[in-house]
Amino acid sequence: MDIETMEALGRLGGIAALSMAAIGSAIGSGTAGMAAVGAWKRAFLQDRPASFLLVIFVGAPLSQIIYSMILMNSIADLSKEFAKFWPLFLFGGLLAGIGMAASAILQGKAGAAGADSLGETGKGFGLYLMTIGMVETVALFVLVFSLGVLPSAG
Repeated sequence: MDIETMEALGRLGGIAALSMAAIGSAIGSGTAGMAAVGAWKRAFLQDRPASFLLVIFVGAPLSQIIYSMILMNSIADLSKEFAKFWPLFLFGGLLAGIGMAASAILQGKAGAAGADSLGETGKGFGLYLMTIGMVETVALFVLVFSLGVLPSAG
C-alpha cells in the first residue's frame, strides 16, 4: 500500500470520529429539544413563564462535536507523519466517535428528563445540570484517553 493511501485511511478515522459524534449530538439535542418544547407548551397552557434554562439541556450534547473535532485534527496532523499507523487512526477514530455519540445520545436523554422535571416543578436545575455534566465526562474521557494512545510527533 502506498503512503498516500495509508495517510488517507488514517485521516478517515478522524472523519469517522467527527461524523459519529455529530450523529450522536443530533440525536441527543433532538431528544432534549422535544422535551423542552413539551415543557414550554405546558407552561404556556398554564399561563406560566417558559424557562429559557431548558435551552441549556438542548445544547449540551453539541459539545461532543467539539471534542471529536479536536481528535479529528490530531489524527489528521499525525497521519501525515505516521501514515503506517493508519489502522490505529481509522479504528481508533471510529471507536472514539461511537463513544462520544453514545455520550451525546444519553446526555440528550438525561437533558430531556431534566427539561421535563424543571418544566413541571421549576426546581432542581443544578441537580439536572450535574447529571448531564457527568454524562459529558464520558466524552471528555474518550477524547483524553484517545489522544493519549496516539503517537507523538516530534
